[in-house]
Amino acid sequence: MAQREQTNQVMQAVIGAAMEVHRAFSPGLLESAYHECLCRELTVRDIPFERERPLPVDYRGVRLESGYRLDLLVASSVVVEVKSVEALAPIHEAQLMTYLRLGGWRVGLLINFNVSMLKDGIRRKIMGYDS
Repeated sequence: MAQREQTNQVMQAVIGAAMEVHRAFSPGLLESAYHECLCRELTVRDIPFERERPLPVDYRGVRLESGYRLDLLVASSVVVEVKSVEALAPIHEAQLMTYLRLGGWRVGLLINFNVSMLKDGIRRKIMGYDS
């Protein structure tokens, strides 16, 4: 139960940081700009994260460097994918679920900054559950 509570706290912290970035800029920036701003906000809030973490694929016992990179891994537990698109599509959710499965993480956030209200652009994904 303690792990679940800690993960929930990390997710809330990431969402809070994303809301601050969205308040500052609203929709309209490139994905890369939102990514940089979110990293800065996480740093200011002293929330540990890794950016652009490589994610290899194991195939038949061989580790393949396939070019996958997580946008962010926050507190070693929450995968965050940043988007700035007209609308989130099923492929975006599938991408996040693939990252969770390949990396063995349980929880991920898909955050689309290109919305008028950020709450409409956030999708939480948990391995084994739809949310």
